[in-house]
Amino acid sequence: MTTLQFQLLVPLLLLGLYTTNIYGDKYSTKPCLSYSTKLSDLKLQQPPRHVLIVPLLSGNQDIDENPRWPEQPARALGTFYRSRFRADVKQLRDVWSWADYYRQVEQLVQQGMSFDRIIFVSHGGYDGPILKNAVYVQEHKITGRTGKMLLLSEAQPGLKNVVSITYDTEKNRVFSDYMAAHWKELAAMEFDAIWQQLTGLEKQIQPLDNLCYKRYCSTEKLASRPPEQREYQRHLCELICTKSLFEIKKSVELSPERFFHFKTSLDSLLTADGLIFFGACNPGSIAPVKGVEKNETELLINSTLAGGPHMSYVHLVSDTSGHIVSGPVGESSGEDVVKRIIMFETNRPQHHLCIIVPSGT
Repeated sequence: MTTLQFQLLVPLLLLGLYTTNIYGDKYSTKPCLSYSTKLSDLKLQQPPRHVLIVPLLSGNQDIDENPRWPEQPARALGTFYRSRFRADVKQLRDVWSWADYYRQVEQLVQQGMSFDRIIFVSHGGYDGPILKNAVYVQEHKITGRTGKMLLLSEAQPGLKNVVSITYDTEKNRVFSDYMAAHWKELAAMEFDAIWQQLTGLEKQIQPLDNLCYKRYCSTEKLASRPPEQREYQRHLCELICTKSLFEIKKSVELSPERFFHFKTSLDSLLTADGLIFFGACNPGSIAPVKGVEKNETELLINSTLAGGPHMSYVHLVSDTSGHIVSGPVGESSGEDVVKRIIMFETNRPQHHLCIIVPSGT
């Protein structure tokens, strides 16, 4: 074998290994289309006449990052579709939360608008596009002697972040009155800030169990500790020896109703021969196979939702919406998203793009 033949063979072998990894997943009945697949092989509206671009903004990812960064690739794509296809391009504005997205989608539906392409540009993961974790349900109820504050929020459609605080309304009247008066202020805070606020209040109003404190933090016991550990030991003793006035829990759970709410929004805007494109990291990647555990990622992909587990997020959306769905394999920058869409629309195949065609299409 010549050196040139060997140099040509190595990339082909690597490509074969990569293809096996992507297309041979045991959970997939519809693998990503092959590397040679082009736009002309698909039953899509071509040329696209109406395009919706959705830059999802987020200010809580990287402090050094411009939170409006998705708008630049969105503008580049808008220019491409207008100049190449003379398409009518609509871009959503100031989408900081999913509530912002749904409100603007409702306005488009009321105007009778529909699109051949819906393109999201955002941060993302195996479970889809990511926005700021915004509260969509907040409530405070008292049943008998039990008070409960509940917060439901979402960063990705189909995954709900749950924070619950329960307390005995008769245990400490000052604490109960505080919760009744300030629960809405707490609802606007992050989990750690809520915990610090309530534990600080608890420390002020709940008497310390002196017998407990002497047992664990007597002068003699503290003297036996290294000096640098004594303050930390005092803090632990205060926590242990103060009877808790509340219980706070945090979890991440599946929310099928929220996922299908998102799916319905896509259905309401996309034509039958249209395309959904998720321009983010990993929507077309094989999701790591994990058990469905709280506070884990890939909950949507590895769940039984819509006949899952699914090979990737684009598989999940295609299965539930009945549309052709596409998205990058692996990490993608805003520039990558623009490049991949332009290559796709100009009928050039590419390796790092997963395209899913629903059954019967």
